[in-house]
Amino acid sequence: MNKSKSLGVIVPFFNEEKFLNESIERLLKLDIIDQVILVDDCSTDTSYSIAAEICKNNDKVSITKTTANEGKGNAVKLGLGLITTSHVIIHDADLEYFPEDIPEMYENVSLEKNNLILGSRTIGSKERTSLYFYTYFGNKILTAIFSILNNYRVSDIASCYWMVNVQSLNEIGISEKGFAIEVEVLSKFIKNNIPIIEVPIRYEGRSYEDGKKIKLKDGIKIFLKILKYSKLNLLN
Repeated sequence: MNKSKSLGVIVPFFNEEKFLNESIERLLKLDIIDQVILVDDCSTDTSYSIAAEICKNNDKVSITKTTANEGKGNAVKLGLGLITTSHVIIHDADLEYFPEDIPEMYENVSLEKNNLILGSRTIGSKERTSLYFYTYFGNKILTAIFSILNNYRVSDIASCYWMVNVQSLNEIGISEKGFAIEVEVLSKFIKNNIPIIEVPIRYEGRSYEDGKKIKLKDGIKIFLKILKYSKLNLLN
């Protein structure tokens, strides 16, 4: 494990040509970021060529590509194998989340204390917009169920912004290939008695016309994964 604190970013993406360039530019403005791994999940637009061009102009950034479009979890696992920093944050390329919130999350990272830093869209008073009521309401319900079944209060289980120790993440392992990676990681950290520290973050939900990918069926899948990974092991 690295003896000094350092931060890497895994950016999984699929067909994000509209947002990718700005997303990486804003990440690279942060001095605390030491490494950026771009993972293309078999995009069918120009995303890969945009990412490759970014890599040519910055030594901190590298790119890899999945062999099949299997989902976010699979892309994160691939990127994790290339990370060389002590800690990592997952950053979706669509800019629903603000890279500018990363430094505040990083302030809570310590080499002496192992924890998971969760960016929460429901605590504090930072600016947030959500275009779809059912996604907001659904997250509230799923978060409540998750907290009850795990006997651990969390405010936002669907947040895609989480920062962890790389070694700890490798040790607990990731098996989920899709969006349920968040539920899996949070559940496993709780089971291993690793504290979750929540930090308020901003959020700007995008429309399906702009490429939003999570749909109602994904909410149902996440509910089933909550049951699977809960302390009660209800589906095992």
